[in-house]
Order: sequence, then C-alpha cells, then structure tokens
Amino acid sequence: MAHPKELDHFLAAVEGRAFKTARYATRNDDAALDIVQEAMIKLAQRYGDRPVEELGPLFMRILNNCTNDYFRRNKVRSFWVTLFSALPGQGDDDSDDPLESLQVEDGSAAGGNPEQQLEQAQILKAIEGEIEKLPARQRQAFLMRYWEELDVAETAAVMGCSEGSVKTHCSRATHTLSAALLAKGIKL
Repeated sequence: MAHPKELDHFLAAVEGRAFKTARYATRNDDAALDIVQEAMIKLAQRYGDRPVEELGPLFMRILNNCTNDYFRRNKVRSFWVTLFSALPGQGDDDSDDPLESLQVEDGSAAGGNPEQQLEQAQILKAIEGEIEKLPARQRQAFLMRYWEELDVAETAAVMGCSEGSVKTHCSRATHTLSAALLAKGIKL
C-alpha cells in the first residue's frame, strides 16, 4: 500500500511527462493542465491505497481516459453549440431558455413576421418532441449534462449509475437527436 508521501513523490515524478503527453494530444496548455490535474485527483481518490508499483500503469490509463473524455466533451459541446448558435440571446440573463427564441435561416429574429413565428414554433416543437422520444435514461443523462451542465461524475451520482453509462447514454442521445432533427430538415 502506498504511503501518502510515496503517492506525492510518484505524482511529482510523473507530472512533467503527463503534461507533455496531454499537451501533445490536445495542443492546448490549459486543457493539458486540466487533464493532468483531473487524472492525478482520480488516482489519489480511487487508487491511492494501491502499492506504489501499480500506480504507474493505473495513472497512465486514467490520463488516457481523461484525455479521451476531453475530446468527447469538446465534440459534444461543439455539436450543441453549433445547433444552438443560431439562437439569439435575450440578454446576459442566464435564466433565458435558448429554445424560447429560435432564429430563422435568413438571420432575422423571431417576433415580427407571423410566418417566421410559426416556423420557429414548429422547430421548437420538433426539438422538444425529439427530446421527449428519447429513452428515459438517455433523456435524463442528456438534460443533466447539457441543460443543467452537470459533469459526468455528478450526473452518474444523480442517476445512480457509472460514469461510463452516463457517457454512453449521452452519446446515444446526441446521435439520435442529430439524426432525427436532420431527417426533419432541421440543419445543425
């Protein structure tokens, strides 16, 4: 079993290499620092009681998983940011619901033309309808992760499942919503 000082020594010895590994993968210093920090915290919390000789392979596995999580988060975020980037903001108030104010393709905001209002109402209804059609666990994971902005661990704790299950549910929900909206002619 690793003593706290041995764990500290291991982390100090590996941090430079871990940063370079994450930096090469992400090409972003800030992201690399976040990934290394997350990996170190997970190692200390979950595997700090393991023998010192097991820490190296465990840490590298955790670092790799954290790097993959970074890319998954960015892919999903960019997807939903792209989808909702056409939505005009009502102000700096965080209480605004982006689905309340869709923007039409010609760039004009809703409110003036009844035809535009009807089109936006139809798009909103289609998006909400597709979210409602998702299986319960996918919908729950999707809404917690992307509407409530909980992280994977928090979502897993709330849902009473593993972090891997949350990632799977979110991925499936994203792909299902994307395909369904595209099939209805809603360009992402």
